[in-house]
Amino acid sequence: MAEGATRLSVFPLGGALLFPRMQLPLHIFEPRYRALVSDAMARDRRIGMVQPRGPGDPPPLFEIGCVGRIAHVEALDDGRYNIILEGLARFRILSELRVATPFRQVEAQLIDDAPEDPLPLAQRAALETESRRFAEAQGYAVDWNAVSRLDDESLVNGIAQIAPFDTAAKQALLEAPDLADRAELIIQLMQFFGRHGGERDDPVTLQ
Repeated sequence: MAEGATRLSVFPLGGALLFPRMQLPLHIFEPRYRALVSDAMARDRRIGMVQPRGPGDPPPLFEIGCVGRIAHVEALDDGRYNIILEGLARFRILSELRVATPFRQVEAQLIDDAPEDPLPLAQRAALETESRRFAEAQGYAVDWNAVSRLDDESLVNGIAQIAPFDTAAKQALLEAPDLADRAELIIQLMQFFGRHGGERDDPVTLQ
């Protein structure tokens, strides 16, 4: 294994983004991922969330994901789990490991993300404005007073996690080098959807 690399068990799931310091609730029902959760709980509680890059069995994976720690777990009587992952750090896949487990494992390098700088006031205002338009177009009920109290990182990454963008768009948001770039991409995607997505039922796409 490369110097500084770590071994991660990964959960490939399209559209499910996790960011450092954010939370992601998951319902685990497939036997292989129930085994993954059981294994993680017996070890270090870590799971690597990564999006599949296309079809296949197994599907190819995007290079960048985010490792999360199981902060809460509810074990159901039939073997399923409800868990909450808390994001720790983004990671870059170096190679996939040959393993006997039913779930996939990779050699990965954790990305040392520096603390995020606050957004410029004008960009924060633009993001909130576009978010209101987007939510109204989608018919979402939003507590805008609560939104206005969020810090920049929680606002930007929270939108990136829940917005109905396609896999490529979600991946671009995850790979954005900093918070300002991620916020700008969100604004562009919402504006694009406002122009072209009003009659569509499928996710907003970068393709």
